[in-house]
Amino acid sequence: MHADYPSEGVSIARRITPRTRRIRTDRKPIAGTRLLREFQGVEHIVTVTIEGYEYRGRPYKSLSAIARAITGVQWNGWVFFGLKSAGSGT
Repeated sequence: MHADYPSEGVSIARRITPRTRRIRTDRKPIAGTRLLREFQGVEHIVTVTIEGYEYRGRPYKSLSAIARAITGVQWNGWVFFGLKSAGSGT
């Protein structure tokens, strides 16, 4: 038995401490990129900024907030703007 582990009867899951959830910052498109989306016959353009996103001259922290502003309902912003397909893990 190893000194770091309390007993052989303790499952390995209890020995492993949970990791802190990290948010990947490298997923966001490069600042200056323009995202275009047509919705109900209207073209919507979003600009990626260093701080987040800009839509109609207003700053936003997430694409989901912009998608909600456009549609009036909750959307995954990455799916709405075609950066990720629905149901994919990438």
